[in-house]
Amino acid sequence: MRGVGVTRTIEVAAARRTALAAQGFADARPDTAPTRRHLARTLRRTQLLQLDSVNVAVRAHYMPVFSRLGDYDRAMLDEASWSHTARRPRMLVEYWAHVASMVPVEDWPLFRWRMERIAARPWEQVAAAERRNPGIVDEVLELVKAAGPISAGQVERELGARGELRRGKWWDWSDVKLICEHLFDVGRLTTGTRRGFERLYDLPERVIPPSVLGVAVPEDEAVRTLTERAAIAHGIATEPDLRDYYRIKPEPSRRAVAELVEAGRLEPVTVPGWRHQAYRHAEARTPRAVTGRALLCPFDPLIWERDRTERLFGFHYRIEIYVPEPKRVYGYYVFPFLLDGELVARVDLKADRRAGALLVQGAFAEPGHDGPRVASELAAELRLMARWLQLDAVRVGERGDLAAPLSRLVR
Repeated sequence: MRGVGVTRTIEVAAARRTALAAQGFADARPDTAPTRRHLARTLRRTQLLQLDSVNVAVRAHYMPVFSRLGDYDRAMLDEASWSHTARRPRMLVEYWAHVASMVPVEDWPLFRWRMERIAARPWEQVAAAERRNPGIVDEVLELVKAAGPISAGQVERELGARGELRRGKWWDWSDVKLICEHLFDVGRLTTGTRRGFERLYDLPERVIPPSVLGVAVPEDEAVRTLTERAAIAHGIATEPDLRDYYRIKPEPSRRAVAELVEAGRLEPVTVPGWRHQAYRHAEARTPRAVTGRALLCPFDPLIWERDRTERLFGFHYRIEIYVPEPKRVYGYYVFPFLLDGELVARVDLKADRRAGALLVQGAFAEPGHDGPRVASELAAELRLMARWLQLDAVRVGERGDLAAPLSRLVR
């Protein structure tokens, strides 16, 4: 049986380079304007893009593509995500993967088991909304069929909001909105397009090709495929790392990992200092060096599993959006800075669109790195990011030990 016996040891530095290569950071950025071919290559590395509503600097799904490709046209990603023509087929569709995510259209069947699980055990709030509003599911589906793509607000105006608003920390949902979201969760609705960041619902058969929509994948096969997708995106990882990528439960994840080891797709390896068994994907590569620079948003798949980030980079990172301002250490929306394969700094960024400036509200160097070079490379990347966001300037505040040299460099 494969995988039994002594495992080889991979040092942390090599594991780090393997992880960076898997995520596309060992590839040089394009010399010319990035194209859909470059985008497709990036998506083969990351497998998905996380969606998030925070827009203090830039929406989360745009940033990982910039981190890997540089100054690309965001309209290209919009087109790949929310439109379809014969010449330019839709590349991505929305569903719950890591969390709310854009996944390749062809991966839709891999989540059918999740949709069926949700349908079998809906939230109590959903069941209550249906009891209060008999026939509401059919009404919503008929309206979307007739008028979609359509927003929840438009559906509410057509059908009435129904019921008291369901109040949460970040949202106020009527029964109609609750049913729209439930139908999305169970795969009976999807995102046809977005207006700004507002989801417009449509029927899956008008978004996903029949050749994909009609595919049935058994749950165990889907979980195994998703686990291998996660292994491709990681290069090297522990089983808990792999399961986190698509939020798979521990038992099916362990079973899938064991099957992939048996099939020779994963190799058990030892990484000194890692508490759990590590696994290296059969096609992972470990470059001798990783060069280049990138700013990483808090939702970049390279760093979203914070424990793994610390194991790979020795970099303790927490997002402080939910921390009261007086207790924040680095800032509200902090971007780690990757330089030549190391996380060497962090910057608290905000796009002031009215003033046309990228604001660096705090800039902090990590210990043990060449401060002047870090500042110089970071200044260049900030200028590039400002240009990509169509902002005219970079303005640096006073917080952090990199603030003064950055301020001089970006003038």
